[in-house]
Amino acid sequence: MPITLIIVAITCLVSVIAFKNSRLMNDLILWPPAIARQREYHRLVTYGLVHADFSHLLVNMLTLFFFGRAMESFFTGTLGTFGFALFYLGGLVISILPTYLKNRGNPNYRSLGASGAVSAVLFAFILLAPWTKIYVFFALPVPAIIYALLYTGYSIYMDRRGQGNVNHSAHLWGAAYGVIFTVLVDPRVLPHFLDALLQPGFR
Repeated sequence: MPITLIIVAITCLVSVIAFKNSRLMNDLILWPPAIARQREYHRLVTYGLVHADFSHLLVNMLTLFFFGRAMESFFTGTLGTFGFALFYLGGLVISILPTYLKNRGNPNYRSLGASGAVSAVLFAFILLAPWTKIYVFFALPVPAIIYALLYTGYSIYMDRRGQGNVNHSAHLWGAAYGVIFTVLVDPRVLPHFLDALLQPGFR
């Protein structure tokens, strides 16, 4: 079974159980003091297994399903069978580290959801196919590179405002990690991306 489907299945199962099991939710969510004081480092990964609600879970897992399959093929070819799993786990950890460091003394802060790692997958895909259509809200077709620019600008703006419950910092760090990791794994990706930009086509 593809690793992408395994990740989606496990995340959906754990999230759905945690919706009605507050103890499980509390054990897995990113709560900085539990890491800083009690060394519960597993939370740097397990926070990505739980979500705020069904719509949060659905958006993340649909995005992962559609773009993860392509990136799994890429990372399997470059890093081996578990290459995509390594990439995804790295996305979970790297995307949340700045948030953890900023809030490690804040007992009132919590974060959850796979959005950071999913952003890593999406932006890695955009490097490979910048003009592919991405359907915003699953309806409006936008070239992937344009979507990336709008997504980044919006995330920066909202992160600076610091309002709401969405961790925009994790989105940004996840996206940056996805780009950097992919280029480091296969440096040919960068010239391919730049060449593709010069040949626009709404695919």
